[in-house]
Amino acid sequence: MSKRRIKKVAIIGSGIMGSGIACHFANIGVDVLLLDIIPRELNDKEKAKGLTLKDKVVRNRLVNDALATSLKSKPSPIYHQKFAHRITTGNLEDDISKVANADWIMEVVVERLDIKKQVFETLEKYRTPGTLITSNTSGIPIKFMSEGRSEDFQKHFCGTHFFNPARYLNLFEIIPGPKTDASILEFLNGYGEQFLGKTSVIAKDTPAFIGNRIGIFSIMSLFHTVKTMGLTVEEVDKLTGPVIGRPKSATFRTVDVVGLDTLVHVANGIADNCKNDERLELFKLPDFINTMVEKKWFGSKTRQGFYKKQISNEGKKEILALNLNTLEYSPSKKAKFATLELTKSIDKVIDRFKVLISGKDKAGEFYRKSFAALFAYVSHRIPEISDELYKIDDAMKAGFGWEHGPFQIWDAIGVEKGLELIKAEGIKEASWVKDMITSGNASFYTVHEGATYFYNISSKSQEKIPGQDAFIILDNIRTSNAVFKNSGVVIEDLGDGILNCEFQSKMNTIGGDVLAGLNKAVDIAEKDFEGLVIGNQGPNFSVGANIGMIFMMAVEQEYDELNAAIKYFQDTMMRMRYSSIPTVSAPHGMALGGACELSMHADKVVAAAETYIGLVEFGVGVIPGGAGSKEMALRASDTFRKGDVELNILQEYFLTIGMAKVATSAYEAFDMGVLQKGKDTVVVNKDRQIATAKTYAKLMADTGYTMPVKRKDVKVLGKQALGMFLVGTDSMEAANYISEHDQKIANKLAYVMAGGDLSEPTLVTEQYLLDLEREAFLSLCTERKTLERIQHMLKTGKPLRN
Repeated sequence: MSKRRIKKVAIIGSGIMGSGIACHFANIGVDVLLLDIIPRELNDKEKAKGLTLKDKVVRNRLVNDALATSLKSKPSPIYHQKFAHRITTGNLEDDISKVANADWIMEVVVERLDIKKQVFETLEKYRTPGTLITSNTSGIPIKFMSEGRSEDFQKHFCGTHFFNPARYLNLFEIIPGPKTDASILEFLNGYGEQFLGKTSVIAKDTPAFIGNRIGIFSIMSLFHTVKTMGLTVEEVDKLTGPVIGRPKSATFRTVDVVGLDTLVHVANGIADNCKNDERLELFKLPDFINTMVEKKWFGSKTRQGFYKKQISNEGKKEILALNLNTLEYSPSKKAKFATLELTKSIDKVIDRFKVLISGKDKAGEFYRKSFAALFAYVSHRIPEISDELYKIDDAMKAGFGWEHGPFQIWDAIGVEKGLELIKAEGIKEASWVKDMITSGNASFYTVHEGATYFYNISSKSQEKIPGQDAFIILDNIRTSNAVFKNSGVVIEDLGDGILNCEFQSKMNTIGGDVLAGLNKAVDIAEKDFEGLVIGNQGPNFSVGANIGMIFMMAVEQEYDELNAAIKYFQDTMMRMRYSSIPTVSAPHGMALGGACELSMHADKVVAAAETYIGLVEFGVGVIPGGAGSKEMALRASDTFRKGDVELNILQEYFLTIGMAKVATSAYEAFDMGVLQKGKDTVVVNKDRQIATAKTYAKLMADTGYTMPVKRKDVKVLGKQALGMFLVGTDSMEAANYISEHDQKIANKLAYVMAGGDLSEPTLVTEQYLLDLEREAFLSLCTERKTLERIQHMLKTGKPLRN
């Protein structure tokens, strides 16, 4: 069979899901045709314009409005607004014939089998044989959808279930129909992982497939547990959020966002179609859920659910929480548990579970009950919904944002301990779990030579999880391949002469030990290796410099020490650029402040598409002091072209810092000048990032990497630019757009980026700018307002504006 290429995709249905999927295909560079039905009547605006139902603007109104709404939504479904030009809209009457040119047709209409079958009947009239055709459904059996269709249609047909929002949730379930060709499943599995950046999971055609079957059980089980234990909405969200590696929205806030009606629809579907489920009673809706449905308290879409926002009598916004007993709202209260306090010093989520289930308070009891129910349930779902246990973990991590899947958590607690919890609750695990222990396998997963193995029930042995060859999993090599370690970093040998420097500090902040580790990594690489990657696989690359350390030195007025610390930071950043080996930074998630400066000084950046990067130091009352201010002045200089208004270019770079801009995707970072076109690159699948960064480091080394020559040709504009900046900040302060302290910070930055008060444009060295930057940074650290901002950030995690 010839190699299949996806150049054009047709999406049928432009609702929230359809538009979101269309945007994500546009994100990865695919040409998209988005179609929907035509309106049956004119709206008031169309009537006022004298339009008719025959006008194209009317016939495409539904699809265009839906896409426009999607593109305006927050968070955005698209990496960059210009990517929306890759989407062409149309309607199912005038434009249906265009699906003949699509390589993949995807149906994303309402969840009704009769309507889906009508759509497929129409599509088959225009579809080119051999074209992929799939349905995005959250639970309708795939076997029913393709009934009556041609052999070629059924061979190329299956379910492809994206989770909403398609850009951000990584689960991509592939559900075969009765006649789906195996090569189609293989192709979609690889395409989802490599091109869409998803975790592809081939599921069985069972109700709710894998993700929703386990996810909805987990929520429904919790609903019943909450009532029996008398827990509040706030308490449950405290217990089921980041402390156990789940999203901040935890349980009840998540249901509000998704919609209680959606949850109830899926739960009812499972209850109706899984009569042999051993926990069927848990899918029956509790009374408080039935009442909420009757009152249409569905969550965000109806402006009230488990939470409700309102304006208080004092005119302040406040969040109310629902009392599950009285079904009345009252001001949300912070929840506290002694057990959770015991985990505050445990940074790694996976290490917390043993502590959590040992708690002597209500939290400990909650965890014992909920994990016992979850462990038993997932054990019984094999082989019903999947033959391999790792697919259940993959689905929960990618579809529901869990940091660890059920079997990984069970391993962390201990398989025998998990069985004790199950027994204590009077429920029963599947028989294969004890068979596993009897066969000499003490855990669901093992690691061997850097690869993860899972327990295969059929063979009663550990087997390698397929598809790992494209990944480097740092958890699997951290111990065996470590060449250096301190409290801030681990330096690992990635093989082929390439090292990786992995941050290990709290939130991956950059402090003294991390800087020492970075320098050590360069030392080792220059002596015995060929290249260096700076990357990790935590939730975020790094939230920036350790501002607590800066605060303490400033408060103690240890300015010589602070000056030395800032110089050490600057020198380390410069070493990233001026070393004899190539350096590659691999940012993902948050890469703020010092982390942004580090990436800007690497020879190359391999950024995950979901990278939120920027120089945010203004928020704590200082300018970028780790060579970031210098670097933006240098990049502005490199952008100057003959005939350009150089002041305007410099001003753009100045405003990027002054407004503390943060890119909401790696692609936006190119616009800000933080990433550079032709030099830096983006990967959609974060799991591939370290391996890709290693490949680039190796390529640079193999093609003859030469250490760059230190720059002495940075053009600064002197008084001409400084005067412009000072007039601008003075006007903004006078108009109350910025505070007096904001003006002081901006003026310090202006002095650095202008190159001081030189009388004319001059070529200067990088070191000249670094000295100006460090002097400005230190002077701001003597300001009381700066210290107040840093202290506020340390307490709240949020910047303070004066």
